[in-house]
Amino acid sequence: MLFYSLMDIPSKYNPLETEEKWYQYWQENGFFHSVPDDREPYTIVIPPPNVTGVLHMGHMLNNTIQDILVRRARMQGKNACWVPGTDHASIATEARVVAKLKNDGIDKSALSRKEFLEHAWEWKEKHGGIILEQLKKLGASCDWERTAFTMDQGYSESVISVFIDLHKKGLIYRGVRMVNWDPQAKTAVSDEEVVYKELNSKLYHVRYQVEGEDQWITIATTRPETILGDTAVSVNPRDNRFRHLHGKKVVIPMINRVVPIITDDYVDMEFGTGALKITPAHDINDYEIGVRHNLEVIDIFSDDGTLNQKAGIFIGMDRFRAREAVVKKLTEEGYLVKVEDYINKVGFSERTDAAIEPRLSMQWFCRMKEMSGRALENVMNNNIRFHPVKFKNTYRHWMENIKDWCISRQLWWGHRIPAWYIGGGNDFVVARTKDEALQLARKKSGNAGLVSDDLVQDEDVLDTWFSSWLWPIAVFDGIRDPGNRDYQYYYPTNDLVTAPEILFFWVARMIMSGYEYHGDKPFKNVYLTGIVRDKLGRKMSKSLGNSPEPLDLIKKYGADGVRVGMLLCSPAGGDLLFDESLTEQGRNFSNKIWNAFRLVQSWKTDDGITQPDHSVSAIKWFDSKLNESMVRLARLYEHYKLSEALMLIYKLFWDDFSSWYLEIVKPGYEKPVDVCTYNSTIGFFDSLLRLLHPIMPFITEELWQRLEKRGEAKSITVAAMPRPGKVNEKLLADFSNVMEVVSSIRTIRAEKNIPQKEPLLLKVRTSGEPDLLPMGEIIIKLANLSGINQSDSKPENAVSFMVKTTELFVPLEDKMDVGSEIARIKKELEYARGFLDSVMKKLDNERFVNSAPEQVVQNEITKKNDAESKILSLQERLRSLI
Repeated sequence: MLFYSLMDIPSKYNPLETEEKWYQYWQENGFFHSVPDDREPYTIVIPPPNVTGVLHMGHMLNNTIQDILVRRARMQGKNACWVPGTDHASIATEARVVAKLKNDGIDKSALSRKEFLEHAWEWKEKHGGIILEQLKKLGASCDWERTAFTMDQGYSESVISVFIDLHKKGLIYRGVRMVNWDPQAKTAVSDEEVVYKELNSKLYHVRYQVEGEDQWITIATTRPETILGDTAVSVNPRDNRFRHLHGKKVVIPMINRVVPIITDDYVDMEFGTGALKITPAHDINDYEIGVRHNLEVIDIFSDDGTLNQKAGIFIGMDRFRAREAVVKKLTEEGYLVKVEDYINKVGFSERTDAAIEPRLSMQWFCRMKEMSGRALENVMNNNIRFHPVKFKNTYRHWMENIKDWCISRQLWWGHRIPAWYIGGGNDFVVARTKDEALQLARKKSGNAGLVSDDLVQDEDVLDTWFSSWLWPIAVFDGIRDPGNRDYQYYYPTNDLVTAPEILFFWVARMIMSGYEYHGDKPFKNVYLTGIVRDKLGRKMSKSLGNSPEPLDLIKKYGADGVRVGMLLCSPAGGDLLFDESLTEQGRNFSNKIWNAFRLVQSWKTDDGITQPDHSVSAIKWFDSKLNESMVRLARLYEHYKLSEALMLIYKLFWDDFSSWYLEIVKPGYEKPVDVCTYNSTIGFFDSLLRLLHPIMPFITEELWQRLEKRGEAKSITVAAMPRPGKVNEKLLADFSNVMEVVSSIRTIRAEKNIPQKEPLLLKVRTSGEPDLLPMGEIIIKLANLSGINQSDSKPENAVSFMVKTTELFVPLEDKMDVGSEIARIKKELEYARGFLDSVMKKLDNERFVNSAPEQVVQNEITKKNDAESKILSLQERLRSLI
């Protein structure tokens, strides 16, 4: 059905004409869809991008890697299932919807919750999920029939069930704690959602007067605006400078509030002045000191970061403008002693980039220490493997210092917390529905007369991560129905591909939920990608203008070219220095494959031709080379060295197959090729396309369909991956020598300006050995030799070169330039001596010889012997010319 005429092969490969055609073909034939069967499952769940998201370079890398792993597993005969989906992204989505409403002249505060959510769902249906469509352009072979969304009905029920379960277990509680407040999003965020930046700040030295005395105590602060919320000044009890002030009080500047001087071991005597202003409402350490000393808590900030009535002055002013106003007032009133430059770290919201405000707030928390034990143990014992392993130490540090997780967010878009307050008070029950809550409330309160209107549901929603930590379980409905066939078959999944920056946000929490709700790991391997940076090492961002548009790259270089370009610079766990020239290199590789195919398909076959000896040898060699490469390739995939796997296949196709094999077996101009050689070449091409397919799906499908007539619903996507056969190591070593001989003769031709069409004679110094150049028929063809002769003497007027310890000569007769040959041999001799010196430094090092593996030492001894033999031969050759 999809067979093409040999005459119907365009001279140039045009990815724009093939990519959409083949992706549609794959989808129409259901090649990506998976249902449980008797095969071994291979499962990946996509790290769900924000429903607000569009494709960026990080997505390109992450999803290219996932697609390679999935396509390879599918071709290995496994039942491959790659589950796509999106995250509802509470903060980001609500911000988008609020902005959209504002543009429409609607303020969120003017809407009811129900009305706002109607707008949010409308926005999601219109704009959400764009990124999934964009992933199809990349070639992502997801099972689109399984596309999930973290606020789907079933998924939402799973999230609520887990909240209820953990609350029953005592692992979820409600309480007032110091939280990270995002004044822009007007919500609490978890510790892991705070990004710390080093800033050039100011350290303000401010003096406070001791009450009723002509004494002062000077404090140092980076946040003078919070002076308005001070409720004490603290000193270290061991600090003799302030011992005379113990038990006294000071007057807060500007507002004249009288507060105590207290002593606490927390105060660092070396920092600033040694005296610390205490603002329990706006600093976690101050809060803990306040608890110990029963201090008043004065919260001077509103939800949006402006000063409120409790500040007393500058009410309604933004906190940063208030800082300027406070400094000015302190100066005018004589309280500001001095200002110093100071470098400190300030927390910013990962989502909005607003400076975080530490704030006391009533929130919901999840106890993490109780769930972290098995999650830590099973990573450290390699039951779950990290690639690269260096991230185990980061993971261990986080898990050993884990804190309770603030899981409530002051938003409307998300999973609403299933807590119901009784009679407008703080007493509450947790239930799936209001009807269930009413029954529980009547029982808890002892008031059988309670009605539905007496219950008010908590206004907050759950942290987005509280839903995504269930992703590998919930996409298979493992919370609601743990016995279902999909969950039993696909879970635990095989590989997770994600970024190190969400190792704790997401990966660690998924591991914890996996052991909590399944008693097993959620995945077997975690492949951690690096950050995509530009070639100057800068993180890609729109503000810097250094982030290319992925779809533009695909349009320019083709999806296969972009995929290759991403892999060329992507060591596991290391940052990627992306350069657009790499995608150009990927496109050039596509063109190389295309042109090699056109060459082979242009050959005419003749049943009556005998297969030449050089073709027989070449086929044996490449068959062994292909098998050896497949063995190495399997090891690289096993260790998730995908960039190295690409380079292996790249060189196998470009160098070994195209530059060597095809050059050996191709027939003369307008001459036919024998059938056996042609069939072997087509077989090799088929194997190479299959090996390349996980990395370059589109061009491999196009050419695989052209190789031979295919039946209905046939695709390389579900074709079997070739398996390695026997590897003839001697044959590979012999051909390596052939390559060196041919390359040396070509160099001689170039240096002496001898045309390729002019035959040369090659002489081999035998030293009594009968056959020093196996596969001589290949050398004769590629180097255009009139013959290969053995000689026990050095011929006159000949250029010499060495391959291993064998000396070879190309007689040049009148073409010989003795002076140039002497210079060449001297240069080669200098290099050989330098090489021998480097080898001897190792062998003369007793520590190396005694501690290195025996084989490594033996390899160095072999290098020494070969170098010494080469030096003797070159010296002898030099003497004969002088």
